[in-house]
Amino acid sequence: MADDKKTIIVFSGDLDKAMAAMIIARGAAAMGNEVTLFFTFWGLNLLRKPESVPIQKGFLEAMFGWMMPRGARKAALSKMHMGGMGTAMMQHVMKTKNVPTLEEMIREAQEFGVTFIACTMSMDVMGIKPEELIDGVEFGGVATYLGSADEANVNLFI
Repeated sequence: MADDKKTIIVFSGDLDKAMAAMIIARGAAAMGNEVTLFFTFWGLNLLRKPESVPIQKGFLEAMFGWMMPRGARKAALSKMHMGGMGTAMMQHVMKTKNVPTLEEMIREAQEFGVTFIACTMSMDVMGIKPEELIDGVEFGGVATYLGSADEANVNLFI
């Protein structure tokens, strides 16, 4: 039934936008909804393991991997980043207010049964290999997302 299915395209790897996606996903899952998050382009960086994974890559793939943030812990604010100071301030306030970190929100969303799908076309373009992503991520293309979106009553793009 569409009333209890939600989809979110996570296009951005920005901390504040990723937090919004995770808060909505966790809330919907807690309400008993089936939730699918489709990570594409910069959103894929949120799913990267924080540690380097020894894997064979071509020159351009290696350059992309080196330039892009590795994991949710490296996500920065979309506004008022101020060379890292704004992001650090936001993370400090979150900690003092007992707001989970983005990494914790991702882990909780997975525990709540939220489906994480990494866009395989974006992975190819950005040189991201499946081994570089956190556990529990599924892989699919736009048809996979559209199949979920067709069955949902809420579709968001963040």
